[in-house]
Amino acid sequence: MFPYSYWFRRRVKEDPSARKSSHQEQEDRSKVPHSNVFIEFVVYPRQDEERQGGMLPRQESHLAARIRELAEDRNAIILAHNYQRPEVQDAADFLGDSLELSQKAAKSDAEIILFCGVHFMAETASILCPDKTVLIPELNAGCPMADMITIQGLRNLRNEHPKDPVVCYVNTSADVKAESDICCTSANALRVVESIEEPEVIFVPDKYLAHYVSTKTKKEIIPWKGFCPTHIKILPEHVTRQRRLHPKAEVMVHPECTPPVIALADKVLSTGGMCSYAPKSSASEIIVGTETGLLHRLRKENPDKRFYPASELAVCPNMKLITLEKVLWSLEDMKHEIKVPQNIRIKAKMAVDKMLEGI
Repeated sequence: MFPYSYWFRRRVKEDPSARKSSHQEQEDRSKVPHSNVFIEFVVYPRQDEERQGGMLPRQESHLAARIRELAEDRNAIILAHNYQRPEVQDAADFLGDSLELSQKAAKSDAEIILFCGVHFMAETASILCPDKTVLIPELNAGCPMADMITIQGLRNLRNEHPKDPVVCYVNTSADVKAESDICCTSANALRVVESIEEPEVIFVPDKYLAHYVSTKTKKEIIPWKGFCPTHIKILPEHVTRQRRLHPKAEVMVHPECTPPVIALADKVLSTGGMCSYAPKSSASEIIVGTETGLLHRLRKENPDKRFYPASELAVCPNMKLITLEKVLWSLEDMKHEIKVPQNIRIKAKMAVDKMLEGI
């Protein structure tokens, strides 16, 4: 079987005046806003079981070897998010979520950080590692949810609630972090909210993560109306179908999923939480409700267990824009560099540091 699949996708800019209601989002998922406008031809590997024993094909092995050689020559560290293509994950020095990877980069002696992820992740690395060169292999790898909030929009919301601190999900631009009081991740969002003295907090930009936190705290959450276009593709009927096919399987989902999906889960966990929980679970089969890229790592680290995607539709096209070829070209040409301006970096780092103090 040919080891790749293909599809065309038209990516469109968000029109704020045409923002969908929550109900409309569910009915019209083909019109989810994206950062840029172009027709992209996406190539991605098929499921892991079709890759012989998880080994890379010959061409990929050659590219991976060249990448490792060049990374060593340039004193570079390669970081890959859990949602990256399998072959990109396999070529990386470290796998993880965005903040975890940036923290690893900060502790590394490497002079160059090549971040295989989306744009805000490379920015976070630049915030924490100002003296290092941060590269991203694909400039068009943006995050639609991060693009759903603007500086002016956040300022307007703060003006409406001047006494309420802003909790900023790490899935945001450096500019937005700089306008916030404290950052959070999907793993520590509840702890961060609970650490705040005020009874009300503004939570940006993910309304579904905000809703999940609101069910676990007595604090009043004022949410921004953003969402992850990939996680909302996971529907309750997808989870129900997988449960029917795999009745003994445990279900773990990401808190960026919609409330009806979360209600069907046995565990609600961040990607890092899923990787930590999977080997401890007594279940031999697990249904995974997040971007399908995570399944490669879960299967590789837990070969004695079976993992099933809650939905095959949960594929982030932006994450899949990065290929081994682009990783190699990025190292060869030393591009594309991400550098957060110092005035923004200092303020954004204050929000990140405040979160890290409480971890």
